[in-house]
Amino acid sequence: MTKSPRTKTPDCNEEKMDESKIHDPAFRKTHLHVICDLYKQRRNRFLVMSGLLITLIMTAIYGTLENPFKYTLSNIGNFFTYREVFIIWAIIAGLSIQTACVSLFKLEKFEQRHAFTFVIYASIAIVASAIIPALKDTFPFWHFVHVLISIFYALFLILGLQPFLHYVSKENPRLRKVIAIWQYVILGGSFLGVVIFGMSGIFEIWFITTVTIFLLYLSLILYEENIVKKSVELLRDEENLNIGIEKIFVPENPKKKAVIPKRK
Repeated sequence: MTKSPRTKTPDCNEEKMDESKIHDPAFRKTHLHVICDLYKQRRNRFLVMSGLLITLIMTAIYGTLENPFKYTLSNIGNFFTYREVFIIWAIIAGLSIQTACVSLFKLEKFEQRHAFTFVIYASIAIVASAIIPALKDTFPFWHFVHVLISIFYALFLILGLQPFLHYVSKENPRLRKVIAIWQYVILGGSFLGVVIFGMSGIFEIWFITTVTIFLLYLSLILYEENIVKKSVELLRDEENLNIGIEKIFVPENPKKKAVIPKRK
């Protein structure tokens, strides 16, 4: 007996979907690409926001291991026994902020290559500044390099984010005012920190934490908007939205299936 050819269900290129979560075969075949993108965005949002939250917590902990009004983050890592902690913090902060920026760039289809390049340079700079010793009396040359790279970190990050923020403000006019306020808070607060407290850890902590919180805000808002758009596209042909959502996210309960008795 020859077997009839089976119809192959289209699969997601990014990740294999659990087909038990999508019960209507016709619905699955016609909307699979949208469902894949929806699941991908939800997963990316979780990863991005988790990394930023870890950075926020680690910055608060590391920055207060010693008095931040007296010591910079570099001083805490080089003058005391926290050098390894300093390097680990720099790696996590650099990678999480870079990942968040690149993910948001791709989410909003922002394709300016120099912005990607500056963000990557910024993550390299923060790690390099943690590895290079900042001991002015012992290694004056390397201390100068450390200070220079630290300045370039902030500069590269600003140059990478600024064109993207301008792009988002143009595409989403309702976010224009909020983005402008955040920029004043980040840069103005950092500048005031230097003026009031001098070269201490306060302005560094302010810059890192406000940038991280701002990226958390953008991740929450922009991912939510795109998820809503994809959900509307997915369910636009559904007469009942609740039933449409159940087709995707609510597991099928086999006990609810009607049992049809067999005729003798």
